Amino acid sequence: MTRKLFGTDGIRGTANQHPMTAEIAMKVGMAAGHYFVRGNHRHRVVIGKDTRLSGYMIEPALVAGFTAMGMDVLLVGPMPTPAVAMLTHSMRCDLGVMISASHNPFGDNGIKLFGPDGFKLPDDVELKLEELIESDLSDKFVSPDKLGRARRLEDASGRYVEFAKQTFPANLRLDGLKIVVDCANGASYKVAPEVLWELGADVVPIGVSPNGFNINKDCGSTSTATLSEQVVTHGADIGIALDGDADRLIICDEKGHVVDGDQIMGLVTTHLHRRGLLKGGGLVATVMSNMGLEKYLEAEGLTLERTQVGDRYVVERMRKDGFNVGGEQSGHIVLGDYATTGDGLVAALQVLAVIVEQGKPTSDVCNLFTPFPQVLKNVRYGDRFPLEETGVKDAITDGENRLKGAGRVLIRKSGTEPLIRVMAEGQDPVLVEQVVDDIVAAVKGVA
Repeated sequence: MTRKLFGTDGIRGTANQHPMTAEIAMKVGMAAGHYFVRGNHRHRVVIGKDTRLSGYMIEPALVAGFTAMGMDVLLVGPMPTPAVAMLTHSMRCDLGVMISASHNPFGDNGIKLFGPDGFKLPDDVELKLEELIESDLSDKFVSPDKLGRARRLEDASGRYVEFAKQTFPANLRLDGLKIVVDCANGASYKVAPEVLWELGADVVPIGVSPNGFNINKDCGSTSTATLSEQVVTHGADIGIALDGDADRLIICDEKGHVVDGDQIMGLVTTHLHRRGLLKGGGLVATVMSNMGLEKYLEAEGLTLERTQVGDRYVVERMRKDGFNVGGEQSGHIVLGDYATTGDGLVAALQVLAVIVEQGKPTSDVCNLFTPFPQVLKNVRYGDRFPLEETGVKDAITDGENRLKGAGRVLIRKSGTEPLIRVMAEGQDPVLVEQVVDDIVAAVKGVA
């Protein structure tokens, strides 16, 4: 059965349009409340959000749905996604909810759900919730004396600050480091600068003035030009960019050069390996990670296990096979020893620990390998699905043969738009470009 509402990262869409309406949000609260109410204990759900204007619409709708089913609600306000996951588990809640569209512009929003263990819900549970959302739940409402209550958890940010600090080695400090941190005018605008300052850093915060409209706007992990500029201007040692809900991390070295998630994952993985703390014998990443990372890990005697795109699939593979490091090139870094989902701030602290221990510039520590040239192009299609056409299949096979042993081809359908994403990478940039162009031409021929 195909999911209609839930995508790879919860429910997401344009605010006040289906499915991101107050009506759907209330139904999500009702469905999830009904599904997760089990046993005789007082049931609780923790709800966090980022700084989008539409959060003021979605949050009370969710509260109405949960309380109608007898669940108490703990509101934590603007808080990183990983903080909500952590609080869900540490407070023994039955469910956690994050209202966010992550790195998307302010006009979008989303609903992410976490189970009692702090992990994102599996596909089968999301399917069951969709069935409940589409059904009539009026006969499941609790009696007036069983209605849930809502309260604000005043010390939520302090709890997360202490949690994040505990992931940084106790024998180290950040004294002497000047750090520019870009919080994307999002959920981490208070906690991220606080954590870095409490650990001793000289902090230059940017992207910390949310107004409901400016989340991710020309800032954060998807727009790093300002971060690079500020690092150079202030003579900082490193720049840290988080996205709107702070589950992604991109770094900028002291020269203003961007360091992506592949380099960060490579650094953390090999650092843990050399300390005897790596589990699984390598790293779990998606099909989008660069072959340069794969070759680097091979030289260290480690493996790169690939999954489909989506951090939830990375986490599933990590849990299944016992890995403690995983992530995505885009900056989702999952450190299983500390968190159940991507945590940009915690990942940044692990990078900072290596920099402090080695006493070297960020550019020396974080640039571990030369990425293979990579080309990605998107092709829009109509009624005919191009990947089923013989001509397109032949073009893909031809491209794979031309790059065999020195590169790879990755073709995938967008999960949100009628687009075919054509990607290739290899040692010869000219050949890579030609392979992509030939496949794109074949797709356009039938699209």
